[in-house]
Amino acid sequence: MTGTIDTDVRQSFDLKGATVPMTALELHYFDTETFEANLRDKISQAPGFFRDTPLVVSLEKYQGAASELDFFQIIGICRRHNIHVVGVRGGDEDHRRLARHAGLALIPAPAGRERASVEATEAPAAATATSPAPARVISQPVRSGQQVYAPEGDLVILASVQHGAEVLAAGNIHVYGPLRGRALAGVHGLEDARIFCQSLEAELVSIAGHYKISEDLQDKHWKLAVQIQLKDQVLVTTPLDKS
Repeated sequence: MTGTIDTDVRQSFDLKGATVPMTALELHYFDTETFEANLRDKISQAPGFFRDTPLVVSLEKYQGAASELDFFQIIGICRRHNIHVVGVRGGDEDHRRLARHAGLALIPAPAGRERASVEATEAPAAATATSPAPARVISQPVRSGQQVYAPEGDLVILASVQHGAEVLAAGNIHVYGPLRGRALAGVHGLEDARIFCQSLEAELVSIAGHYKISEDLQDKHWKLAVQIQLKDQVLVTTPLDKS
């Protein structure tokens, strides 16, 4: 028949592994009014940055009672602010049961945290050398509305990053031109990642989830060649000629 699909030849989809940058919300305790007020304050610091963001609720630092944890309330509050809760990371069996009931995916805690004590006991000879992930190099300007992502290594931009553009990398970000958009390095939690640019004019910069917006960045080193790194959980900006 005309227009039919030969199912022996074509499948309707393929399943492939994917690495997708997501924001983790580290929940300490939950109170409906406080949660929404805090969320509204965070969003006001970077309007547009959190819009349509997939969010994982991390319970690794949660100190409240399981009876106070209402994922339906969390989902509803986030949706009102155009943020989409997709899963829960960590927590105990009671937390996971509540997450399942709310239809959320269960995401294991990062392997490094769970296996740290085991890995410390291994002999150095057991370690295997791996080649570093190749950097992704972009030679054209990253224009408004575009997103460029390096899911495994560094990202090198040999031009400018315009207002409204977004660049993300698992490792470092190098911008050999003005950085005017948003730059997010260490998106998988690499706290040693850095951001380098020839002229700091960014809307937002982030390393391992710690971020600063334009208003904070303009205090010093604005429109200068800088490197940005995380020190004691605070983003620090240093001129390149003094690094």
